[in-house]
Amino acid sequence: MEEYPDLTYFRHRIRELEEKVYQLRLSRRVLMNLVEKVEKEKTFFLAKLEKENRRLHRDKHRYARWLLKKNRQIVELQSKLESYPNR
Repeated sequence: MEEYPDLTYFRHRIRELEEKVYQLRLSRRVLMNLVEKVEKEKTFFLAKLEKENRRLHRDKHRYARWLLKKNRQIVELQSKLESYPNR
């Protein structure tokens, strides 16, 4: 039985297209895995930055309270010095 030349061409073309579809699906899976990995890394990095930001904020407040305390001490000492009679 003799095949039609067009039929052979189309069968070959179908196989090529099926292979391309398979490659595209594989590429899509790889891409989706990469996107998921990047999203996880971004989430981890943002959480790390937020934690660092909270720590810096807490340290800043602690330092500001310390500065206020020292400033009060300085003012108290200056006022004591001023209250002593001049010699």
